[in-house]
Amino acid sequence: MAMVAGRPFLEILLRRLAAAGVERVVLSVGYRADVIIGHFGASFAGMTLDYEIESVPLGTGGALRRALARCHADRCLVVNGDTFLDLDITALAQASKRRPGPWIVGLQVPDAARYGRLATEESRLIGFLEKGQSGPGLVNSGHYLLPSDMLKSCSLSDPFSFEADFLQTQLPVGLEVNVFETDALFIDIGIPSDYARAQSLLAHVS
Repeated sequence: MAMVAGRPFLEILLRRLAAAGVERVVLSVGYRADVIIGHFGASFAGMTLDYEIESVPLGTGGALRRALARCHADRCLVVNGDTFLDLDITALAQASKRRPGPWIVGLQVPDAARYGRLATEESRLIGFLEKGQSGPGLVNSGHYLLPSDMLKSCSLSDPFSFEADFLQTQLPVGLEVNVFETDALFIDIGIPSDYARAQSLLAHVS
């Protein structure tokens, strides 16, 4: 709900999803969920909105497991509520038809030092590299296209991290994750400098 260019940031994200043809969104909410629900209600920009409310923090994995369980389709686009990525959703969907299974969106950045890099081989994820290595690189954008039943049989207890506790432990034992690469506009408003930059950068995004 942080204000960006005169409107809640989440409103910018939801309008972009609506423009891409998304019809239903499940919002995973926790702290001050009532403010978000009160602002957006049951529908927004022609999309149906449902809410999965965390009464206690579940971690990214626990929250995702509950949200995926509420998806009606066989796969689900997952996005973060504090990052903007000008993702070509249609291109991602087309790529997923050629390779089934989960997809992670890898972002090409000029300096990957503050991020953990993605290690890939033939457009598949093989691991995560530690932060701190400067220079251009492919990083995790925090966007995924996942089978809605991906975490249904996961035995991890809440809270847990989707990346550290699930993906990093399942890759060595055979989980195949496809990588969709993009160098599209990305901004993380959780970082003060980027939050300030977003005020002008996203002013004309509809």
